[in-house]
Amino acid sequence: MNAREKGAAPSLNLLLVDGSERTRGSIAVAMKKRGYAVTACCSVQEALRAVECNAPDLVVTELKLPDDCGLSFVSKMKCLIPDVPVIVLTSYASVATAVDAIKRGAADYLIKPSTTEQIIHALSRHGAAPALVTDAPKALSIARLEWEYINWVVHEHAGNLSAAARALSMHRRTLQRKLSKRPRSL
Repeated sequence: MNAREKGAAPSLNLLLVDGSERTRGSIAVAMKKRGYAVTACCSVQEALRAVECNAPDLVVTELKLPDDCGLSFVSKMKCLIPDVPVIVLTSYASVATAVDAIKRGAADYLIKPSTTEQIIHALSRHGAAPALVTDAPKALSIARLEWEYINWVVHEHAGNLSAAARALSMHRRTLQRKLSKRPRSL
């Protein structure tokens, strides 16, 4: 039974799953200061054990986890608790993984470094917190949009670079070069 079902506790139970101790700690402290009851876990297995003890109202997970993929964790959470909003954080963002995360049931997809306000804003869109965002998201650069689209095409062709290059009407070597040059700017 979670906090909403009990009706007693005003704070929401937040399950935070991130393999980086520094990131996990800083997000946990910031969310606790904002009134969330935070359970911080470093792996999928630890998070699943935590869910057995106390069902979360909200979940924030990293895409790359030490023992499993964050995308499979999203699927597991949606099977266990279908109505829980799951926010995916990642430093390795691409359109393909964003689409996959949403298809698996993620409520939102944020690119690191994300501010606490951005995380709370993502949660607030799902009725979980007041909106506190002050910064508007930055528009993607043309180079970044091109890189994202190329990654999506490669994902759609199951990683087959030759087929993706044909679909993009470019030489396979050109495709490999463009994939290796990930734009830094958003």
